[in-house]
Formats: sequence, structure tokens, C-alpha cells
Amino acid sequence: MKHTSLYFILFSLTASLTFAQFGFDDQVLEPLTWEASLKKIDDTTAEAVFTATMDDGWHLPSQQPVGGDGIGPTPTQFTFTDVDGIQRVGKVVEPTGITKYDEVFEKELIYFEGEVSFIQRLKITDPKAILNVEVLFSVCDDMRCLPPEIKSFSLSLLGKQSSQPEALDEQDKLKANGLLIDLKQTDQFKIEEVKEESYLSIFLLGFVGGLIALLTPCVFPMIPLTVSFFTKSADGKGKGLFNAMMYGFFILLIYVLLSVPFHVLDSVNPEFLNTISTNVTLNIVFFLVFIFFAFSFFGYYEITLPASWSAKMDAQASSVGGVIGIFFMALTLALVSFSCTGPILGSLLGGSLTTDGGAWQLTAGMGGFGLALALPFALFALFPNWLNNLPKSGGWLNTVKVVLGFIELGLAFKFLSNADLVEHWGLLKREIFIGIWLLVGIGLMLYLFGVIRFPHDDKTAKIKAPRKVLGVFTLMFVIYLVPGLSNTVYANLKLLSGFPPPLFYSVYDKDASGPLGLKAYKDFDKGLAAAKEANKPILLDFTGWACVNCRKMEEQVWSVPQVYETIKNNYILISLYVDDREELPQEDRFSVKRSNGSIKEIRTIGDQWATFQTLNFKNNSQPYYVLLSPDLGLLNTPKGYTPNAQEFLEWLKVGSLSN
Repeated sequence: MKHTSLYFILFSLTASLTFAQFGFDDQVLEPLTWEASLKKIDDTTAEAVFTATMDDGWHLPSQQPVGGDGIGPTPTQFTFTDVDGIQRVGKVVEPTGITKYDEVFEKELIYFEGEVSFIQRLKITDPKAILNVEVLFSVCDDMRCLPPEIKSFSLSLLGKQSSQPEALDEQDKLKANGLLIDLKQTDQFKIEEVKEESYLSIFLLGFVGGLIALLTPCVFPMIPLTVSFFTKSADGKGKGLFNAMMYGFFILLIYVLLSVPFHVLDSVNPEFLNTISTNVTLNIVFFLVFIFFAFSFFGYYEITLPASWSAKMDAQASSVGGVIGIFFMALTLALVSFSCTGPILGSLLGGSLTTDGGAWQLTAGMGGFGLALALPFALFALFPNWLNNLPKSGGWLNTVKVVLGFIELGLAFKFLSNADLVEHWGLLKREIFIGIWLLVGIGLMLYLFGVIRFPHDDKTAKIKAPRKVLGVFTLMFVIYLVPGLSNTVYANLKLLSGFPPPLFYSVYDKDASGPLGLKAYKDFDKGLAAAKEANKPILLDFTGWACVNCRKMEEQVWSVPQVYETIKNNYILISLYVDDREELPQEDRFSVKRSNGSIKEIRTIGDQWATFQTLNFKNNSQPYYVLLSPDLGLLNTPKGYTPNAQEFLEWLKVGSLSN
């Protein structure tokens, strides 16, 4: 069955799926500076000169639009505000730029390096008139383009230019739109800088996924064959060991290299990974892709990359030889094993990555996955006698693959649930989601006990003890799911917190729309007004519909009676969903300027609250909890994900005592 490279692209995209939210880049690069002046030519004529100076290695795109598909760096653009007394003559003139083929965008681009001046001829009838100009630009190097920025100038023949609106004006704008509050901090309680999370957990998760991939029919039989090839074909044992270790190293390198394009995309557009995680269309696409993967694991068809790819790599390995030939052998393994490794890697990374660390978390996960695949080839080459202890290939490999197919089927509905939650369709309420998982679990149980079979199963083979044991565990899981369909206290399935929709997203009528039935305001101003009226402190909860750790906190920590009662009785709860894609009314939409000068469009409820969190609390991760007094004073140091219920309770108590 022939397939195009679409599967390879989908594999890479799926691996980068995330549940984190919008964030700003703390490392602000400023490789370009602007200067502007108004030069008098005669009594009625002047020239506005805009000069850009770039650091070495950086370049500024021309004003000319990007041709072809329109994909490329943002063209430099000058916008003039019409004013009486000043009239533009012609267009902004730029010098002849450098025309060069760009490897990233795969097309010829025109740009400038070093220093460049743009000139606008003007006819001036009022010497006191002020020319207001905005320059939209994006500066690039050989690997990335920084986010577009806007530079503003006010020019007059009677005085010096002024660039960028005063900070106070921007602050007033933010306050008027409710995005900036007068937060009161003390020496004891301050907003702390975001701490970069360790990549170890992502690396280990990828490593576990690689170990699982080793047990699939695409990879497992290759271990003894490949190790034997290296140890027997080499002139000496030392060289055979070296070749096998290089083979393992190249497997690791190939999977790490798969993350490199995402570093480029993350630099061109820092919100790229967040867009993937919350985009409804992409979540639906991933749902369909995972369904497709699942039925492939069941054995109804094979998902393979074009045979010409693997054939070409194999031919290169045979013809080149040496270290380069070993690299092509490793690449051949990655291609031919894609039908098994792609879905596993996509499932594990797709359900766990956050964009707090950007594309580096993807690299960590890919590295763990590649290391797990590479280790056996090096270890068995070092200790060849271990090969005798490997189980023989057989029907158990197909069983592993089918079990993975059921897991893929269950995970697929998580993507559909993300889209449903973000858009509030109401299609996959919590009980419906759990009911679907119940059916998947029953199907897996029936398969493990041999009641149902799939195309590649041996119809005459007996069901062995390990498979029956796994079937018993599956039965226990199915039984565990049953209370999740009820409207009782047992419906809170703590072991699955984060995967099903929240408890309040239910087919049953609930007393409140907040977590666990708590009354939660979803608008900060309304919640603040309620806190002032009740004279109670605020528990500000930055959360997300697709945030796994947010659900874990609500269903594992907030559900503890003492924690629940403390929140319910002592606080006004305000839950702000930073990934809510519901669009704001047209009159409530606006733009804000980031700290690095670039522009952020506020178009959705999620945009609003994500920006609110970042501006006021210098944090962009969820969950994130802040305790505030009704007059906006910090009552305790803000807190992130805290799975320890007692620790979270003590934090809540300190805040309520401080009020």
C-alpha cells in the first residue's frame, strides 16, 4: 500500500502536540535599531529618512511582498497617518537589496544587511504639522525570523523625532481593557520569576515509549539480525563493537534531528506550538490520524512510508560503506519501523509535552525515545551472549501491537475531547467520554481472553498465562471505570485525572459550573466585585480546558475534604481559562504591545486571560494559583502545580490568615 510523505509530516506534528498555554519569550533579542529624521529640501519639500542598523548576521526584509505561496518573512511596511499640512509624494523608496535563495523558506528573498535607509518624499504646507509613522518589520538571521514588531515615530520640521508611544500610554490602555491591575506586593510576598522546568520527566517518558516500541514486530526482530551482522561482518571484534555502537548513536541522532524543524518554527513564530495544542481543526485531524493508526495496529492495513525511501537508504548504506554507510542503515531502520514507532512516539509526546520549555522539550522527548531504541544494539554487541536469552519472535509481538492499537483508540478521543472542551460543543461530556473508554476497555479484555481476533492473529494459538493476567488487569480497569458513569461521589476517578473532561462538564445537572461543584467566576472583574461585596480573599486560578495538571489538582487535591471546604468557605474562586477559543465581541477586541515591542492581538477569551496572567504575574504556565485580598494585595507567594494536598492546604491557610 503506497503512501506519501504526509504520514511523516503528521508524525512530526503529532509529536509536538502540547497542553500548555500562551507565553512570552523572556530572552528578548534586539539586533536592529531604528532612527528617523525629517530633512528639509526647500520651502515646501522635505524627506523623511528611516535608517535601520543591524547587528552582524542579521538582515531586514525588503518592502516587496513575498512571491509564490506568500510564505516567508514579514515584508517591511511603512504606515503614515494622514494629517493636514503634509502630503506624501510617491512611495517609500528603498535601495537595491540583496537577492538570495533562502534555505528555510525555499525561495528567493530580497533583504538588506548592515545599514539601510528608506526615504519618503513629502510636500509640506504647514511647518508645524507632525508626521506620525509606524514601521512594521521583522529581522532575520540564517536560521530564524524574530516576531514582527512595530516602531512608531512622530516627526516635525520644528523639533526632534520621538519614537514609540510613552510607556504610560500603553499602561493606561492595558488598564482600560482590564489586562493590568494595581497589584500590591510586599517584601514577604512577591511575584517570582518563572523557573524553567526540568526536561528529565519528558526524556524519561520518551525513553519508556522507545522501550515499548522495541517490543513491536517492526523493531524486535531487527535486534539479533543487526547485531549479528555487525559482529560477524567486521574484521575484528573491536571493529564490530564500534560499528554497532555507531549504529545505535546514529539512531539516537536521527530522532533528535526530527525536532530541529520545530526550533526553527518556534523562532519564526513563538506561538507555533501553542497554536497546535489548542487549534480545534488540528485536534480533530489528530483524532482521525490516531484512529487510522489504531486500525493499522489491529492489522487491517499497513502504514508505511514510500518504499522508494527505504530502498534508496538501503542502497546508500550498501554502496557507501564505513561510518556513512552505518548512518544510512540507521536511517533505513527509522523508515521501515515507522508503522510501529510513529504512533507510539506521537501518542506519548502528544499527551505530555508543554511549551514552557519550547521546542527543547520536544528534543528531550525525542532523545529519550531514540536512546531506548539505540541501547539494545550497543548492549547486545558488547555482550553478544545475551542474544540467547531473547524471547523468540512470534505471535506475542502481534499481541503487543494490537494492545497498542486499543491504547491508540482510547487516546484518539482525548484529542476530540480537547476540541470539544475548547469550543464548548457538549459532544463529549465526561460520562460519554468514560463510556467510550469503557467500550474500548471491554474490547481489549475480550481480545486478551481470545473472544475476538484480528487479521494477523493465529486462530489456533492457545492463550498463554501472561496474556490472561493482562486480561484480568484490563477487567479491573473496566470495573474501575463504571462509577465514572454515575452522578455520585465515586464518579471522581482520581487515577485518570486529567484525561476525561472535568467533573462539572457533565450530562447531569450540576449546581455550579466550577470544579467539583464550586462556584467559580470566569471573569476577573465580576469575581473581584464579589470578593469586595463578601469581604473575602480571592483564589485566582489560571487554568485551561486542555490542561492535564489542572484536572489533576482539581480532582486529586481540591477534592480532599479539608481543601475543598477551605476553598468553598474562605475564598472567592476565579477560574480563568487561558485556552478558551471563544471569540470576544468585536468591540472588546484590541491589540497590546509586548515588552519586546511586538504586537499581540487579543481576539479570544483565552488571549485575554493568558495575557492578563503574563503581564501581572510574569508567568505563563498552568495551573497557577494566586491569593489576593479584595484590594489586590498578595496574601501569599503564588503557587504552581502542587500534587501534595497537605502542602496546598497549608498554603491556602496562610493566605486566609493574612487577609
